[in-house]
Amino acid sequence: MTTYFKFAAASLVAILTLTGTGCSQSAGPSPQDMAALKADVAALKQQAGRAQDYIDIANLQSIYGYYVDKSRWDDAADLYSANATLEIAGRGLFVGQARIREYLNQLGKLEYGRLYNHMQLQPVIHVAEDGNSAKGRWRSFMQVGHLGKEARWGEATYENEYVKEGGTWKISKLHSYITFYVEFDKGWNKGGVELPKHLERLEPDSDATVKYGAFPDVFVPPYHYKNPVSGK
Repeated sequence: MTTYFKFAAASLVAILTLTGTGCSQSAGPSPQDMAALKADVAALKQQAGRAQDYIDIANLQSIYGYYVDKSRWDDAADLYSANATLEIAGRGLFVGQARIREYLNQLGKLEYGRLYNHMQLQPVIHVAEDGNSAKGRWRSFMQVGHLGKEARWGEATYENEYVKEGGTWKISKLHSYITFYVEFDKGWNKGGVELPKHLERLEPDSDATVKYGAFPDVFVPPYHYKNPVSGK
């Protein structure tokens, strides 16, 4: 939402509130009416801010996916906060933007015959009450291939965290749980490919924080939120 939209929406609420109370221009609003009006405007302002946060975070994660697709590793690393963490599959935990940048650049450059799509889908985003942090769950659909060598499908569920620094949202935690990774020509009915382990030329800062197996094993990545209907 733009600043103009926020102002226009707040003005509309003010007009509707005063009209609904039946206040005349000569008498003016009562103290009670003004208190109710201020509360309504404050609530609207917060709602508009949360809506903008949602858009900004969704764009941030989608932009990250586009950078990963084309091996723009430094651009992707710039989206992380200074103290961010990254954990993907069984490759361990990397701490800090500098280490994340180092990790990403180890994944290789874009070249002839290489496919590395990571589509960012199905967001569930919750912004904290103070508006300075957020959590999000995503699904990444992956197409990974190298001409004449390999062709694979994959899916990863992300449980990510975000922080707002200087008015800009950044990724503060990216945890990618790969739920299935299979050979394209064989399909998932033939079983999965073993989860990627530590990179050959780069050790993590610590081992993986969650031990799990991808398909055909059964594992449900933990949710950062409760069921919005049952509360469980």
